[in-house]
Amino acid sequence: MCGNNMSVPLLADAVTVSGAERETAAVIFLHGLGDTGHSWADALSSIRLPYVKYICPHAPRIPVTLNMKMVMPSWFDLMGLTPDAPEDEAGIKKAAENIKAIIEHEMKNGIPPNRIILGGFSQGGALSLYTALTCQHQLAGIVALSCWLPLHKAFPQAANNGVNKDIAILQCHGEMDPMIPVRFGALTAEKLKSVVTPTKVQFKTYPGVMHSSCPQVSASGKEGMGPLGPIPAWWVRQDRDSAESRDVGCVPGFTRGGCASLVDLCLQ
Repeated sequence: MCGNNMSVPLLADAVTVSGAERETAAVIFLHGLGDTGHSWADALSSIRLPYVKYICPHAPRIPVTLNMKMVMPSWFDLMGLTPDAPEDEAGIKKAAENIKAIIEHEMKNGIPPNRIILGGFSQGGALSLYTALTCQHQLAGIVALSCWLPLHKAFPQAANNGVNKDIAILQCHGEMDPMIPVRFGALTAEKLKSVVTPTKVQFKTYPGVMHSSCPQVSASGKEGMGPLGPIPAWWVRQDRDSAESRDVGCVPGFTRGGCASLVDLCLQ
């Protein structure tokens, strides 16, 4: 392996679940506001595939306007959670560049970009969407859970020359989500269809689900699908703290009805 983690700031402290065999693919998964990469890495470690490397970086601690300027892990500043809320354009772009640095690092280590999937929950899912769509490399896919597309008014023009025009995108959203309403997710899905090939966008909603888990998403067991294998099932733990506190997520298994279907799209 080549490359130095210390040269990529987010990798210096990131939680990495290494493959038991030669790593030929990678999943970079980004946590939600106020959380860390540990909750996702702990779950991924129990269902990891031998040839996939899972990377769960931690967001930097910054003041968050939405939370009365409290300092907490956040990929960028948040002013609101509505489609017309002001956005931290500079912070979003900086965060995306930091994630792209991880992609470049994995490429130097021998994993081609078309074997790298970006994923995330809530704010982390939002950053995954923005990063992938503005990336200069063709990636395998995006798993976007309970989230939105940042700086959506800049698209499709902001997409990097359509490099990822055919990227597979799976969105999962709870229909009773009070923090990021499912309507916002549906608007995001429609916007994404103007950026990438429309048939590549899957938008799955889950009745009765809030910013949390549901049985039909997490019930199925591990199932190999395609050369990369299944993507972790969407399973988000309901956090008892308020919206001003944090978005917590974890992934206990794989599911045919959830994120596993992404692999059929991007690695068939």
